[in-house]
Amino acid sequence: MSRKSTRSRSTFGTAYPATSPGRRHHHGAARVWAVAVTTACAVAYAVPATAADGTTEPVVSRGVTIPDFYNPPAELPAANGALVRHEALPLGLSIPGLDGRPMPGTATRLMYKSTDSNGAPVAVTGAYIEPSAAWKGGGARPLVAVASGTMGQGDQCAPSLALEHPLTLNGETVSVGYEALAIYRLLSAGTAVVVTDYAGLGATDRLHTYVNRVDEGHALLDAARAAHAVPGASITAESRTGLYGYSQGGGASASAAELQPSYAPDVELSGTYSGAPPADLTAVMKGIDGSALAGALAWSINGFAQSDADLRNVVEANINDAGKAALKDASTMCVGDAILGYGFAKSNKWTNSGKSIGDVIAAEPRAQAALDKQRIGNLKPAGPVRLATGVQDDIVPHGQARQLAVDWCRKGADVSYKPVVLPNLGDKLLTNHIAPLITDQGDAISWLTDRLSGRPATSNCWSLPVQP
Repeated sequence: MSRKSTRSRSTFGTAYPATSPGRRHHHGAARVWAVAVTTACAVAYAVPATAADGTTEPVVSRGVTIPDFYNPPAELPAANGALVRHEALPLGLSIPGLDGRPMPGTATRLMYKSTDSNGAPVAVTGAYIEPSAAWKGGGARPLVAVASGTMGQGDQCAPSLALEHPLTLNGETVSVGYEALAIYRLLSAGTAVVVTDYAGLGATDRLHTYVNRVDEGHALLDAARAAHAVPGASITAESRTGLYGYSQGGGASASAAELQPSYAPDVELSGTYSGAPPADLTAVMKGIDGSALAGALAWSINGFAQSDADLRNVVEANINDAGKAALKDASTMCVGDAILGYGFAKSNKWTNSGKSIGDVIAAEPRAQAALDKQRIGNLKPAGPVRLATGVQDDIVPHGQARQLAVDWCRKGADVSYKPVVLPNLGDKLLTNHIAPLITDQGDAISWLTDRLSGRPATSNCWSLPVQP
């Protein structure tokens, strides 16, 4: 009999009922809730109902049943990156190859051990994909660890589930696996790919700590470690490793490149692509507030309220009933749900004072300090980095991403800075954020595969003073 854990929503001290409309819930008459509050993480966890025959009941999030695979065990291995479990993962977009192997590759669903921002062990899920294509670059077949862009906060939004179900549309949730384009392009180049779901996205024991730089950086580095333990994987100890990410993923890959020397010195990085990284969350909060993706503001507040007591206390003291309802509702949403439910919402409707959440945090030293700890750019990244940012990006603002390049260059990092110059495609509509992802993706993957082939990078830090 396996023991399964899941969470009830209690970001601000009150356990959210699992039976509320559209929420994560358990079916069955017996519901036994055990709430544990710790100083490290003040989210209440619920032990799901156990039926009379001793079996546990499935976790359902907005009408999607989360596979039992995603329920972490009570005990985790000691080593970061150690595999907890694995199983075959059917790819939703796949065709038979001439040699009998599916194209673009064969996928394995993963659960592995990582360490969160409070130093506690955490189970993280993801996927490893063994490519059908041969690697034609130099050296052994390389590995690219992919950090997905924003998918949401509900477990049904997990990138590994999106690989299996590229479109989830059931009347309660909308999730699109848009990262498949980059992943499949990498596979077609012959690189092995491992994708992280991040802490709490997919795995049912905690809330996803959206844009928490330490959680994300650790999860990505440990995914690279876990990939080497996948049975049948063709990567070896000689395989070069690269990181790839845009938007939320760009922040994760940037953070991982900074944390690698201290957290994962065994994961030597040949190159990192960081697109539109949210390096300064104070600026990013202002960018997403009132935008088409305003729901992401709720995800970030939910995640930090879970992991940082100072920020949680400030938000709890300042949020009104409408804000609490919005934060609770958003906690199981995917991107599509958030756009439909909270597109262009303004957070001043969620506070007691009528000030935006950004202004509330700025006025509270404890809360601002919590965000300052999330700043990317205080450490020198390992290996060469390509940082791309759309000059018109008003969701993950261009200025703060460019500043990250400046900060890294001042530390002597090997930075290839790429401003993506496009016309303004509509204020706060997401278009200025998405267009650079599409237009720059080919160049980004070419740059990364060059690094994985052993070709040296050329820093253009010298040009930053004249770059937009």
